Amino acid sequence: MDYKVFVPVLIAFALSVVMGPLIIPVLRKLKMGQTEREDGVKSHLKKAGTPTMGGVIILISVVVTSVFYIKDYPKVIPILFVTLGFGLIGFLDDYLKVVMRRSDGLYPKQKMALQIVVTAIFAFYMVKFTDVSLAMLIPFTGGKYWNIGWLAIPVMFFAVIGTVNGVNFTDGLDGLASSVTVLVATFFTVVAIGTKSGIEPVTCAVVGALLGFLLFNVYPASVFMGDTGSLALGGFVASTAYMLQMPIFIIVVGMIYLVEVLSVMIQVTYFKKTGGKRIFKMAPIHHHFELCGWSETRVVAVFSIITAILCLIALMAM
Repeated sequence: MDYKVFVPVLIAFALSVVMGPLIIPVLRKLKMGQTEREDGVKSHLKKAGTPTMGGVIILISVVVTSVFYIKDYPKVIPILFVTLGFGLIGFLDDYLKVVMRRSDGLYPKQKMALQIVVTAIFAFYMVKFTDVSLAMLIPFTGGKYWNIGWLAIPVMFFAVIGTVNGVNFTDGLDGLASSVTVLVATFFTVVAIGTKSGIEPVTCAVVGALLGFLLFNVYPASVFMGDTGSLALGGFVASTAYMLQMPIFIIVVGMIYLVEVLSVMIQVTYFKKTGGKRIFKMAPIHHHFELCGWSETRVVAVFSIITAILCLIALMAM
């Protein structure tokens, strides 16, 4: 086996570790502090003021590492574009929230419009400039692909934007989105290397960048990734799955993201329909477990273990 494949992991990890102590004080100086909901989990109020937008550490590490490989691995370009595109949307959102003190950040319509634009460019690039088919590998069929014709494009919009927002909802506890996503990125790396897909440098870079970021993001976190990080990671997961023709596998390896989004949708719908009743103590679902008495570290550990098992199941499903 060619061990050179793993060099990007080490480069991105080193960059992430070096940038942490440089960028975190800058974010603190710029008053990029997290504001916590007064009606939220009470134990989270002490996190108010922890610098957010730490996703820039992940983004810079991934982009710088991948740039070394673009010439030999052109297939990393669309993944880098989507990761960076969604990262910039998140950055704008964080910036408006934290620096401009606009509590909502980007308005939902603006956010959605920007997400549609990034996804549209990705779809156009995939269809026009890559030889990657939109046929999807079906789990547990021994390698059968499902071609849904023109429907593949609307499905892609749904899958990409859904995944991005799923990762965004998952980012609510110290180290949760980073821990879950580093496992998903490791799964994609194994598949990318095994199938010689030509996207290994970027999946390896994300693994390395997240491992480095986790040193500052595990409980008690000294920095949060903010929307800058969570939207970028969502973009990475969705675009990588598409470049590997494995969007259906997002449902398996990204089950936590899906459950987080569904918990919010179920809660909001039920709340409106019943005039104020709730199914969960609080949504997204990780807060529900906290209010049931689980510690933050326990929720993160359990969700990570579930993701690790699901990644193994996904490998068997191939």
